[in-house]
Amino acid sequence: MTRIFVPLILISLLAACSQSDHAPVDSDIDLIVRCGVMIDGLAEGTVDDKLIVIRDQRISAILPGDDPSMVGAEILDLSDHTCLPGLIDMHVHLDGMPEDADDYTIYLRRTPDDTQLLAEELAGIVLNAGFTTVRNVGTYKAWVARDLRDEIDAGNVAGPRIRIAGPYLTIPHGGGDMYIPGVDDSEIPDYYRMGVARGPQEFRARTEEIVAGGADFLKIIASGAVFGHGSAPGAPEMTFAEIAAVVEVANAAGIKVTAHAHSAESIKDAILAGVSSIEHASLGDDESVALALEHDVAFVMDVYNGTYTEEIGEAHGYAEEFIRKNEETTEAQREVFRKALAADVTLLFGTDLGVLPHDMGARQFAEMVKHGMPPMQVIKSATSLAADHMGIADDVGAIEVGRYGDLVAVRGNPLENIAVLEDIDVVVKGGTIFGHKTE
Repeated sequence: MTRIFVPLILISLLAACSQSDHAPVDSDIDLIVRCGVMIDGLAEGTVDDKLIVIRDQRISAILPGDDPSMVGAEILDLSDHTCLPGLIDMHVHLDGMPEDADDYTIYLRRTPDDTQLLAEELAGIVLNAGFTTVRNVGTYKAWVARDLRDEIDAGNVAGPRIRIAGPYLTIPHGGGDMYIPGVDDSEIPDYYRMGVARGPQEFRARTEEIVAGGADFLKIIASGAVFGHGSAPGAPEMTFAEIAAVVEVANAAGIKVTAHAHSAESIKDAILAGVSSIEHASLGDDESVALALEHDVAFVMDVYNGTYTEEIGEAHGYAEEFIRKNEETTEAQREVFRKALAADVTLLFGTDLGVLPHDMGARQFAEMVKHGMPPMQVIKSATSLAADHMGIADDVGAIEVGRYGDLVAVRGNPLENIAVLEDIDVVVKGGTIFGHKTE
């Protein structure tokens, strides 16, 4: 697999451009896109026939489709498409695949270099699926996402813009620890356990190290993971004092903390300790939902992935405990999703890529609509709302002058059929066209 990525400005895409004998309107323009329909990620409805002008990677103008100033320009003609902002996934793992759950000893056989190459491959898949920005919410191999981000930013690898959490902050043998039954801890490489701690003082020290390593935000495992050996999703792991110690260090550094938490007790502890978002929340109760609303804490709930695990888990040889915990949490999580939606808790798009194949993240859109979220709210959960939560709304999350020229194009109207987002035709990131489909 090559490490050098050539942007896919494909012949068929160029053929779709409006050609002219005139010189380009402005040689400094990266790209002009004509959208038949546009959803900007901010307004409640759509607008028709717009030209999006991208200069120096950012949107410099949004014009009517027949604007006379664009006569003579070469235009990427998507007049039979709907354009949306580049999508954002708040719960991505770029260092592994669902198949890794077949046998966790793969992590002992996979070298750091192997992991980096795998992450580069997965980053390209995620980008071509339409997700131009992701939040990589922790890895077993602690800094793979940071190094990948740097390679992407340097133009050596195709991938989304990445926010990184560094290693999971977790207790020994907790939901984020690289614990494998039958394998002694001494056989686990140290780089898999950089965030493992016990007690507020140890967690504070670990957190300071992770912040110094360049994390954009932090990820704690407040209660056990479905795909973690020996942990119970409903059993609290980190204490309130441990969570608060992490939050204190994060706040001093000006970054946020997200908590992987299933149980109501862990959700409440995490919210009261000051985290900004909760992942999963599958065993939450009415009180924890109300507390999230009161403290303006967002929920990031992967309400599709349980279906995938149910369908393939046994055939793939997943551990019985993984299948059982998936059964215990999937429908429960969807019920909490409906409660949080009714209570007006902020719900952000986060498909647990790593549990789900990286090209299938958009399947969650339909599941969110199925459980009552209006399509426009679903789109905002994966665009402007996610960008606001991450503090990067000046850069991504909307088709708006000043933000990066990140957009996706689909055939059909996602407000009428949200499932069209599962089939992205064109991805543009910072004014560069990335091929997905050409016809």
